[in-house]
This record gives sequence, C-alpha cells and structure tokens, in this order.
Amino acid sequence: MTKDERVERLPKKVYEAELFRLQGELVKMQEWVKVEGARVVVVFEGRDAAGKGSTIKRVTEYLNPRIARIAALPAPTERERSQWYFHRYVEHFPAAGEIVLFDRSWYNRAGVERVMGFCSKEEYMRFLHQCPIFERLLVEEGILLRKYWFSVSDREQEERFRSRLQDPMRRWKLSPMDLESISRWEEYSRAKDEMFLHTDIPEAPWHVVESEDKRRARLNMIAHLISTIPYHEVQRVPLALPPRPLSSGYRRTPREMQTFVPDHAGSLMARPAGARSGSGAPSHPAAPLPQDAASSPAGTSPRAVPTGKQSGKAGKKASRKRGGKVDRVGQGR
Repeated sequence: MTKDERVERLPKKVYEAELFRLQGELVKMQEWVKVEGARVVVVFEGRDAAGKGSTIKRVTEYLNPRIARIAALPAPTERERSQWYFHRYVEHFPAAGEIVLFDRSWYNRAGVERVMGFCSKEEYMRFLHQCPIFERLLVEEGILLRKYWFSVSDREQEERFRSRLQDPMRRWKLSPMDLESISRWEEYSRAKDEMFLHTDIPEAPWHVVESEDKRRARLNMIAHLISTIPYHEVQRVPLALPPRPLSSGYRRTPREMQTFVPDHAGSLMARPAGARSGSGAPSHPAAPLPQDAASSPAGTSPRAVPTGKQSGKAGKKASRKRGGKVDRVGQGR
C-alpha cells in the first residue's frame, strides 16, 4: 500500500452484524474446545497501534474467561531472564479445553528486543534457530497454534498515536517505547522480514492481517481463525428453570443493618436534564509527538472538539463523539 492510498472504512451496520455472527461462531468453537479437550494458542503480533488489543477484546467479548484467557506478559524479572527464554511463555499454555490468546509473545525477542538492543546477538540468533523447533514441538504435541501479524502503514500508525495522545481515556496505551517505533520504522521492518524468513514454517505459518481499517481487520482475523479450527456445534444438555419452593420462614436482614453503596445512579436522575447529558466535561491538553513526527500527515487536520454549550440532539451527539465512537482516526469501535 502506498502512502496516498486509503482503505474505505467498512460501514458500521455491516461490521456490527457480521461481528455478532462471528462471535456466535466463536462461542460454538469454545464449547467444542471444552468438550473435545482441545488446546488452542493464538499469537497476536504486529506493529504498535495496529489493532491487536481491540481485536482480542472482540474475540473474547462473549467467551468464558475460564476457558479463553489472555496472556499479556510484562517485562521479564531477573529470575526469568536466567531461565530458558521460552520458559515463562510455556507456563501460560493451555490445558485441555482451554484457549490462550497471547497479546505479544515469545516473538518479542525477534522484534523489540532485537531493535532496541535488549538482547545480545547470540541470544537473537539462538532464538531464530530454536523458535521453529519449539513451534513444531507444540504442533506435534497436538496444540492448535495460530499466528497473526497485524500490519499497518506508517501514516496510519502515526494518526493512531496522535489520536491516543489527544484522548485521556486511551493515553495510557502509549509509552516512550511505542513512540520510539516512529523513528525506528525501517529497523522494525527489517526485523520483521528476518523473523518471517526463519519462523514462517508450514507447521505454524504466519497469517498477515491488513489493519488500515480496524473493522475489516477484526472481521478478517476472526473469520480466518474459526475457518482453521475443526470445530462443530456441540449438542448442549437442555436446561429448564426449576420451580421456586415455598418459603420456609426465612426473613431478610433489615436494610438498616447493612451498608449499601450510595445511589449514584439515582443522583443522576435528580439533576436537570441538561446536566445529565455529560456536556461540559473538562478538556485535556494533548501531549506532543516526538520532534520528527510532530507535523500532521498530509491532507489531515485536527478534529474540532465540541464544547459543553451544545444541548439537545447536538449535545448528545457531541457527547458520543467525546466517547471515542464517532471520530474516524484511530478510534475503531
């Protein structure tokens, strides 16, 4: 994709209808995994701000957290650094009837550790040698391993970074390490190419997800995942609510003897209609991007932030915009 090309965003109605259908299939897949005792590992890798986290959120939205869980490991401890590199990831692998989604994985060594100098050349070369062997062993063991690389252009990544800087609800997603990826774009590209060269093996191939439009990326990833798992709908045991038995004389403890949380929701209804709309929220200044990325991309301009003076339908629309559900750049529901 060239810098001048823009991917048309999938219409919201089309996206939400298909996402709900696919999530229904994920629930069926989960039940099959549970009944059959299957073990599924899904690796999410890719550029910073490429949409990995939001896709994981949609995958797990309706799944049982006791069956499908997310592994997002922090930086290794001193003890973990002294272990075999793959050890701390193996500890999070699924038992029978479980699904584990790795929000970044052992491929940190081939990406950020390589580019930022957090590992030695010997450790890096050892990883490239051992990783294909390690993954072949997983597949031979019967684990269903799926690997996804989320790809995004440098222009779209910068727009998403800028959007996060301007949104206090999502600013936590950015770190100095994320912003470092702007100035090291080509270094990360070379590292990714070399990683693919060594680890894109027939037993565990990489699947690239184009993520210029997050809505398309989520649907494409989920649709591909369920197409590669040999699941089928499991017949469930019919359930019926039993009749409620007659009272045996139990009396509830008096309310004044218990401590209840204050009725915050009720206080909202007591406010004037204009004050309940959420308008008038305090504004938050945007933090600047690094010097080499401070200018806005060509053809783009900052969106105007609605003021708290709007009311009625316009005020509600402005409130929704501030919630991150309307703006195009980097918002992605």
